[in-house]
Amino acid sequence: MGVTKNYHQESLKSSIQQVIFNPVNTSNTNIRFFSVKIDGANINETIENIKNKWDEIFLTKPFEFEFLDEAFNAQYKAEIQFGKVFGMFTFLAIAISCLGLFGLASYSSTRRTKEIGIRKVVGASLVDILFMLVKDFTKWVLLANIIAWPVAYILMNRWLQDFAYHVNVSWWIFVTAGGVALLIALTAVSYQTVKAVLSNPVNAIKYE
Repeated sequence: MGVTKNYHQESLKSSIQQVIFNPVNTSNTNIRFFSVKIDGANINETIENIKNKWDEIFLTKPFEFEFLDEAFNAQYKAEIQFGKVFGMFTFLAIAISCLGLFGLASYSSTRRTKEIGIRKVVGASLVDILFMLVKDFTKWVLLANIIAWPVAYILMNRWLQDFAYHVNVSWWIFVTAGGVALLIALTAVSYQTVKAVLSNPVNAIKYE
C-alpha cells in the first residue's frame, strides 16, 4: 500500500531493518502487537477501556502493554547508567586533580620562596616570576595530554563500534580537554605565585 522513510525500530546498535506492516485482522492468530496513540489525559481510564475491548476480542490472550517511549529508553538503559557513573567518576577525578595541582603549586612556591624574594628584590616582575613557575607545570600537563589522547581515542572508538550509526571522534575534543586541563593548572599555579610575589620580599629572603 505504501512505503515509509527509514527509521530505527530497534537500538542504534543495530542497523535499520526492513519492516512490514500488515492490515489489522482480528481473526489472524499471529497478531502480537497493536500500536495505539492515546491522549495524555486520563491514561488509566483509557488503558482500562482498551483492556476491556481486548478481552472481548482475544479471549485466550492476556492483555499486556508498555509505553513506546519507555521501551525505547530501556534499549539505552545500560548507556544511560554508564554515562551517569562515568560522569560521577570524571567529576571526582577532576576534583582530586585540582586539589593535587593546588597542593603541588603551593609546595613549589613555598620551596622556592627565597628564590622568589631575591628575584623580586633584583627587579623581576610578577610576569617573570609567574612564567618561571608556570613553565614547569605546563610541560607536565602537555606531556600528560600527549599520553592520554591516543589512549582516549582508542577507547572511545572501541565503544562507538558497538553502534551501527555513530559520530566520529573529532580532534577538537582532545584539544578542548587539554586546554581545560592546562587552564586549571595555570589557575592553581598563578594563585600561589601571586600570593608569594605580593608578600614582603624581606620575609621571603629570611625564609628557611
